[in-house]
Amino acid sequence: MPDPRFFQTLSPLTVAALAEHIGGEVVRGGDVVISAVAPLSSADRGAIAFLGDRKFAAALAETKAGCVIVPSSAVDAAPADAAVIVSGEAQAAWARASALLHRPVRLDRAISAAEAAEDDTVVIEPGVILGEGVRIGRGSRIGANTVIGPGVQIGRDCLISPGVTVGFALLGDRVKLLAGARIGEAGFGAAGSKAGPVDIPQLGRVILQDGVTVGANSCIDRGAYDDTVIGENTKIDNLVMIGHNCVIGRNNLMAAHTGISGSVTSGDNCIFGGRAGVGDHITIGEGARVAAGGGVLADVPPGEIWSGYPAKPLRQFLRETVWLSKQASQKKGAKESKE
Repeated sequence: MPDPRFFQTLSPLTVAALAEHIGGEVVRGGDVVISAVAPLSSADRGAIAFLGDRKFAAALAETKAGCVIVPSSAVDAAPADAAVIVSGEAQAAWARASALLHRPVRLDRAISAAEAAEDDTVVIEPGVILGEGVRIGRGSRIGANTVIGPGVQIGRDCLISPGVTVGFALLGDRVKLLAGARIGEAGFGAAGSKAGPVDIPQLGRVILQDGVTVGANSCIDRGAYDDTVIGENTKIDNLVMIGHNCVIGRNNLMAAHTGISGSVTSGDNCIFGGRAGVGDHITIGEGARVAAGGGVLADVPPGEIWSGYPAKPLRQFLRETVWLSKQASQKKGAKESKE
């Protein structure tokens, strides 16, 4: 179930009512009542899940979901005790169901600094807006014109610079967010449908552990359902983008213009050079390094240094670069000798 500090759960609906609204045909269980959405792996009897790819067939067979949305070819694979909705656009249908069952808590009312602060050591600069349920730990400072969304928890001795927005997030102690940082915006997710792409509601959070620093104008998206997590003492430069569902280890360093796609996992003590990019669902092993400008499209083993595009182990990249340079020189020399 999404965190109630950040998401309101709306009235439950029967499977038949959901199918009518989201576009689908009920195969069985139309009277089953559904109150939440969830992935196949974590859904319970009150939740609706979906099968969007054959590679998750095993998860479909084992799911505890009360209802599943599947293509017609997968009806027989659905658990016998689950209600079933058939749809040719299962993920888009699930996204529509999500919007019917959950709603982000909006910043409809601001609270005072006295309501949010742990004690009088908290400094709130002019123009700050604090949503309901915000809590700010001792010794923290919130910069001018910053907006802290409903339910956000900020630890002790944090420094939030001017012009920052924080929502759907839990911050540990000694966290620093530099000017213009955007924490907890919706992750990028869209499902195809006959009517065009459908936004997938993002129902997760951002968790910044103790000692994290986020540079100016950097963005960290909240999870689609699970959390985006930044490990202790990780330091993020200006203009860095971290997508939804990423789990970044402790003591990572990310230079400016690094881009981390959704659902990436990095171990502890990893380093990303400037303008490094990592594709989605990739694992970066503990102590690994991605050189500046590297484009990672495969898992990086622990302790290795990768470079180039597509990125590969540094020695391999250098050997190939030298070979290519020699080939180019030889061709140039042959051409000049003919002339």
